Amino acid sequence: MNRLHTTAAALLIVAVAASGCARNRSIPNRLAPSRATVIGVNSYLWRAAVDTVSFAPLLQANATSGVIITDWYANPKAPGERVKLTVAILDQDLRADALRVAASRQVNQNGAWVDAPVAAATVQKLEDIILTRARDLRRAAIAG
Repeated sequence: MNRLHTTAAALLIVAVAASGCARNRSIPNRLAPSRATVIGVNSYLWRAAVDTVSFAPLLQANATSGVIITDWYANPKAPGERVKLTVAILDQDLRADALRVAASRQVNQNGAWVDAPVAAATVQKLEDIILTRARDLRRAAIAG
């Protein structure tokens, strides 16, 4: 019972001390919605990127560095073709230039995977999907 009282007393002291710090009164207690993050990058962009590439198996997803790398993914409707994606979130702000998507594509030729070009529109479409999803997440967080 003594330990419980000690813990409660310590929490009460911290709460009183924190509320009485005059130098912290001018610090805003809310971040701007575009900078809402508890990770190294914008949390809305991060969540939207993870959601968007979730169809493919992930090799790496590091929220501190903002890098997501998928493994090769072959659509069951096109088994002779596969893609691999790298998404980089570059900033804590929710901005179009804070996102970079790179894609690699291979086609199966005579049993061997051969590199093939990726249409620029494909990468642009993925970036647009991620940005739209991030903005939707932000709007929902602000409204909710």
